Amino acid sequence: MSIQVIQGILIPFLGTALGSGCVFFMGKAMRQGLQRALTGFAAGVMVAASIWSLLIPAMEQAEAMGTWAFVPAVVGFWAGILFLLLLDRIIPHLHLNADQCEGPKTALPRRVMLVLAVTLHNLPEGMAVGVVYAGWMSGNESITLMGALALSLGIAIQNFPEGAIISMPLRAEGMSKGQAFGAGVLSGAVEPLGAFVTILAASVLVPALPYLLSFAAGAMLYVVVEELIPEMSAGSHSNIGTVCFALGFTLMMALDVALG
Repeated sequence: MSIQVIQGILIPFLGTALGSGCVFFMGKAMRQGLQRALTGFAAGVMVAASIWSLLIPAMEQAEAMGTWAFVPAVVGFWAGILFLLLLDRIIPHLHLNADQCEGPKTALPRRVMLVLAVTLHNLPEGMAVGVVYAGWMSGNESITLMGALALSLGIAIQNFPEGAIISMPLRAEGMSKGQAFGAGVLSGAVEPLGAFVTILAASVLVPALPYLLSFAAGAMLYVVVEELIPEMSAGSHSNIGTVCFALGFTLMMALDVALG
């Protein structure tokens, strides 16, 4: 595995770690408006990344392989949706806002539930980065190194607010700043791990790459619809989440087109 790939799969994790560090400089609680803005921004980045970095390359590669372009995209997309739906059934239904956790009763403390929620959220992002770098390593002409880097940077940017969203509520729950920071960093550790495992799988199953790209897109969009959109719209009426969604979407779209 080249140094470019190792750096690429670590960049999103760095975004989470830097965001978690906000706990050292900000108060215990995050204002609802700020949380809406950060969550909306993250959702916009993930939607754009799912389209330009995952679904479009998946269809382009499928077409080059001589199959109907939409078949791997549809099959892989639904596999990603159903995979996250299954995880959502196995693990108690968790929202990023610990005050809004709902679903089966659990003996786990709210702070543990919050870490689990963000960790589950980060898994498809790590898989997305891994499968794109795997596509570049396999010689896929529709995926460039700069395009893979754009995805890594985009997810790192949206991971920054995620790190703050988890570390600051944990601080408000009574954790020390160091503990809250450590929990935020830990929640992001699943991303490079997921990326590494996905790269190994894709290197063995190169013909399945369009399905894996679409799988990652489906998983990411499940997180957006199930977790991020409700969070950015929670509470009294406000357009800040929608505006920041548009900002995140256009930023990721510009990164992908400019660098890809």
